[in-house]
Amino acid sequence: MSDIIRLKTQTQIDNEAAVWTWRADSGELSAADRERLDAWLREDVRHRRAFEELNRAWIALDGLSAPAPDAGNVAVPAHPRRLISKWHWQAAAAAALVLGIGAVILTARRPGLQVMSTAVGQQRQVTLADGSRLTLNTDTLLAVKLTPQRRDIYLRRGEAHFTVVHDASRPFFVHAGEAVISDVGTQFEVRLESDRDIDVLVDQGEVEVRGLAAATGPAGGRSGSGTADWVRALSAGEQLLVTGPHLAVTSVSPRQIADDLAWRDGAVVFEGEPLSQALAEVGRYTRAQVVLAEPQVASLRISGRFRTNDVPGFFRALQEALPVRVSQPKPGVFYIEPR
Repeated sequence: MSDIIRLKTQTQIDNEAAVWTWRADSGELSAADRERLDAWLREDVRHRRAFEELNRAWIALDGLSAPAPDAGNVAVPAHPRRLISKWHWQAAAAAALVLGIGAVILTARRPGLQVMSTAVGQQRQVTLADGSRLTLNTDTLLAVKLTPQRRDIYLRRGEAHFTVVHDASRPFFVHAGEAVISDVGTQFEVRLESDRDIDVLVDQGEVEVRGLAAATGPAGGRSGSGTADWVRALSAGEQLLVTGPHLAVTSVSPRQIADDLAWRDGAVVFEGEPLSQALAEVGRYTRAQVVLAEPQVASLRISGRFRTNDVPGFFRALQEALPVRVSQPKPGVFYIEPR
């Protein structure tokens, strides 16, 4: 009799979480089903984490049926998510079973509404009906709402690059946390760490970023009643960092832009960053846990170009470039110690 315990893969867990999420949202869980769901959640801490993450993604749909600013008065149903038919939830669950929960596109019955996501470690490029291109980085969730009057993107989580087709009659807006980026035809990237931690990088053309007055700093803010918005115009080669109440606009060289956008080619580039910072970035592309044995290891500097789909290769390279030893005491855990 074998004593080997075969652990589920994360993809298997994500698949199960997708089905449970759909069934719970559809209102079709019986008392017995709820008991089975509770037992499944208690079975493995990864079950609860996957279920909660996917539920947050579904909850993010709630505001998408509300009218966009200046879009006129439109009646909003009491339960916006019910606009998505049972058939579409079944289709989403089926897609999740085939693909995991990554690279899924949900389409609501209301024309022009799409919700797109990528799983950890995935990238995806989507061309909208107007010809604009969206490239989603790892662990990203966004919604697209197209109307004859305007184009709205709601970035709920992660990072995306936008190549916008000019259409003066249909302005293009990206809503990210407490900021709105407006554009008429250019290329730019938006990274959302939290509602008040946003990174906007323009690699071509110009954009205007508008946010809440609570954010003030070198980028400026409009004084007065204390409720006015701040506004900043960014040109190609400029980057806006919103960190809590602080704003900062910096010039970025073409090389830095290329490095920052290397993820679109499945790569991440470091130029002398501390190992702790590099590990935080690489950590966006994997569910693996990294343990640093000694504090001094975190301050070691690293440079190089690494593939985002080859995290083990990144750790092998660490051992060659730095005085560290990397071990893997168990699947999904990397232990880094001085050599």
